[in-house]
Amino acid sequence: MRKSFWMAVLAYLVPTFPLGYVWHLVAFADRYHQLQMYRSEVIIPLGLASMVIQALAFAWAYPRLYPPARVPWVRGALGFGGLFGVMAWSFVVLPVAAKYRMASVQDFIVLETCFTALQFAIVSPLIALAHRPGRHPAAAAVSA
Repeated sequence: MRKSFWMAVLAYLVPTFPLGYVWHLVAFADRYHQLQMYRSEVIIPLGLASMVIQALAFAWAYPRLYPPARVPWVRGALGFGGLFGVMAWSFVVLPVAAKYRMASVQDFIVLETCFTALQFAIVSPLIALAHRPGRHPAAAAVSA
């Protein structure tokens, strides 16, 4: 596999895991606890496995939807963030709000919508940079 694929996998995983951990289990832990929907001991390896699957799928899909040789990386990042951010939101936020008991559906939707928006605002430009011809996120950060 190409180096850009693996850099894109890392561009998704490296920020997503700590962001998800801090958001759900530290910064807003009390708010999620008040929703009364999470188990007392979350199973972190399952969450990490989900992120790995997502990272592999996103790294594979990006250059097929936004060919780096033809699509400027900023446009690719915005398109990717819009498309996959909305898809992720529709796969996670809406069905969970629809199916699970919680103290406040509205609070859950607000928290998870903010998380998803922040997540894709961070990872989309990094994935686009990972696929940028001759560049990767670490090199871009050093030259900026």
